[in-house]
Amino acid sequence: MNVIELHKKTWDRLQARRERLPHALLLVGQKGMGKFELARLFAAGLLCEQPTPDGTACGGCLACNWFAQGNHPDFRLLQPEALSAEGEVEEGKKKPSQQITIDQVRALDDFLTVGTHRGGLRIVIVNPTEAMNRSTANALLKTLEEPPPSSLFLLVSSEPMRLLPTIRSRCQLIAVPTPQPAHAEKILAAAGLNDAARWLALAGGSPGLALEMGNAGQGAWLGTLLTRLGAGPRLDPLAAAAELDKVLRDGKGKVLLKQFVEAVQKWLVDLTLAGGRLPPRYFLAEQGTIAGLAAMIPPARLIAAYRASGVRRQEAEQPLNARLFLEGLFLDYRALFANR
Repeated sequence: MNVIELHKKTWDRLQARRERLPHALLLVGQKGMGKFELARLFAAGLLCEQPTPDGTACGGCLACNWFAQGNHPDFRLLQPEALSAEGEVEEGKKKPSQQITIDQVRALDDFLTVGTHRGGLRIVIVNPTEAMNRSTANALLKTLEEPPPSSLFLLVSSEPMRLLPTIRSRCQLIAVPTPQPAHAEKILAAAGLNDAARWLALAGGSPGLALEMGNAGQGAWLGTLLTRLGAGPRLDPLAAAAELDKVLRDGKGKVLLKQFVEAVQKWLVDLTLAGGRLPPRYFLAEQGTIAGLAAMIPPARLIAAYRASGVRRQEAEQPLNARLFLEGLFLDYRALFANR
């Protein structure tokens, strides 16, 4: 996906800062906007020895080769180990951390105190910045308070309000907005995503998430889930739970329980919108079915169900019996259609 074309105005704002760079930029926006890729491309362009007129890296100089191989001496990437891990974790081995650790931040000390390789910039990308506990965040804050010369921090966040206010105050904000649907659909189609409009709606307007969902083969299990939800009061909760539990087991870790809950949450949102005679936000092709089901459900039940789904979303992250969890989820859903 071409994130520069997707966010041309944001890219131009970044380029306007090249001559007078601050010590830290904070890129914020909805999850799946391509913020990290924008930060990475901006860093590559700043480190490039022969950048193109639009500020992108040339891709052929020595610096670009180092950057592409992940060993540029003037660049560091701080991110959770889980984002760098590839493949499934072997049974019995410790799972990769979901957090940026304090040791990762402390390891920047040597990097920031030695001279740059070619007298240019040192660049650190922190992604996502909210993936730090308070101790780690305070360690990063010390560096941001007294930044070494010729250093640039590019902080990426989908939840900036989770950051320490003192960290936010030491950064210049770069907003990465949600693109217009027609423009995003064009970019996604160019990236090879079929039925881009459908996936973009399901992703809540986030192009990166839409691409991930479409390319991850979610269509098969999503179709199964929607068929079950569309049955409304005729839903067989036990049969639905058995079918989706089999999808989980066959997926061998590639399909997650939380994905089912998130899809149900979106379905509940669309039911609520339909109850107010508004068009759906996520499931565009199922508008007729959703409208018919919404007419059977008292609005107060939908509101309570959505609140309860937030608890279930948290529970889905914990080790539990997936079959029993799904049975409870579908029993609660069918209960929405009980006699008033």
